[in-house]
Amino acid sequence: MKTLETLEFINRYSRLPQEFYSRQAVAPLAGLRWLTGSPAAAALLDLDIEQFKRRDIADVIAGSASWAGSDPLAMVYSGHQFGGYTPRLGDGRGLLLGEVQNTKGEVWDVHLKGAGPTPYSRMGDGRAVLRSSIREYLCSESLAALGVPTTRALGLLGSDEPVYRESEERGAMLIRIAKTHVRFGHFEYFYYSQQHELLKRLSEFCLETYFTHCTSFVLPYEAMFAEIVERTAKMIAYWQAYGFCHGVMNTDNFSILGDTFDFGPFAFLDDYDPRFICNHSDSQGRYAFYRQPSIAYWNLQCLAQALTPVIEMEGLRKGLESFEPVLVKEFSELMRRRLGLPEFTESDHEMLKAWLQLLATNKMDYTLAFRWLGEVRPGRQPEKLRNEFMQLPEFDAWLEQYQRRLKGQDWDQRQQLMNAVNPHYVMRNYLLQEAIEKAGAGDISEVERLFLIMQNPFDEQPEFLKYAKRSPQWGKSLEISCSS
Repeated sequence: MKTLETLEFINRYSRLPQEFYSRQAVAPLAGLRWLTGSPAAAALLDLDIEQFKRRDIADVIAGSASWAGSDPLAMVYSGHQFGGYTPRLGDGRGLLLGEVQNTKGEVWDVHLKGAGPTPYSRMGDGRAVLRSSIREYLCSESLAALGVPTTRALGLLGSDEPVYRESEERGAMLIRIAKTHVRFGHFEYFYYSQQHELLKRLSEFCLETYFTHCTSFVLPYEAMFAEIVERTAKMIAYWQAYGFCHGVMNTDNFSILGDTFDFGPFAFLDDYDPRFICNHSDSQGRYAFYRQPSIAYWNLQCLAQALTPVIEMEGLRKGLESFEPVLVKEFSELMRRRLGLPEFTESDHEMLKAWLQLLATNKMDYTLAFRWLGEVRPGRQPEKLRNEFMQLPEFDAWLEQYQRRLKGQDWDQRQQLMNAVNPHYVMRNYLLQEAIEKAGAGDISEVERLFLIMQNPFDEQPEFLKYAKRSPQWGKSLEISCSS
């Protein structure tokens, strides 16, 4: 296992031309201190979790002490934000500290959010607040435990420094690790600024660094784009299957490796509502839950446009064509497992649609409905599930069809398989809010408790059953905005 000083930095991105970034030192916060860290994320770096107990860990990470091998820089990129193009964005409050290679040969970006102003801050203060940092820390690690493709969070730092948003809050920093921080917006920046030679250099870098296996294809860049499309489709399939709402699906928030990226006003569905909007800033509902697949495709079209100097139009069209079939195939497989079906037939698609319609009409909790569905047995009513429905005749008719479909199954084995894919716990917004309020008062214990619970979301965990309940009404109506 490694210490902070013995991590192996290789820093490939910093070898690109100066036009790709600005070198920038971290601007420390007053009273900066380590709050908590993820052992699972530390293992990806081969980092000994005993390092989390070091007195100087905050100083090393924030640059007050020397961190051998790190080379902090702020990336430049652009992006379509809520459908409109913004020509120059970039890391306005975050720095890529470097890239660390583990003993398996895997390379992970180490990125610090809330690191202070950069040339891309656009009049902002370059800071993150404790509220949003806790949300990203807990959600990224809980998504990973669910099996959803995502960036990871290594650790969380708090401070005494005031930061002003809608009100005065406390500044914080989040250490994020990811397989890459290259976004769709990187390509858009060099395309729309007419720096096409640098666009080609970026494409070459991504091909050689992240899509090495595509170099053996006759048309390697077309193969790379097709894989970006497929990875994005699979990520969206997981979002839709598990009821995850991102909230800010701008092209600068989409990773080329299909990992959930840049958590802002996210939410897991409480009551099943396809039109649910988790972002209070999204007044038009552009990023409503049911629109996530079409927005992802729209973003891929934006990326395709940016790649026209590199890839022929026909190759881009062919790559885009794979989005829907990959999405449908992946989503169908996930929902087959969630329903406990041995295979997925055409009639099963209709049964799934009817189930989701029942959930929507009866305002059923999306997570618990699937979990309780595993308790169904032939010849008797699943009272815990049935008691939650208002439309009992419709539910009973659907249940009869479902039981017939599963006739001859080993029902106990089926429940075990369903429980392995239907979580008992998800990171509900009201749980996050309670943890944030305690942390704001200096008590990080609820953050650590939520982290612990969500590392095993499929387990029963009898001592934590109160965390598996439906959200209270106030928790369903929390307003989460882009401010952070």
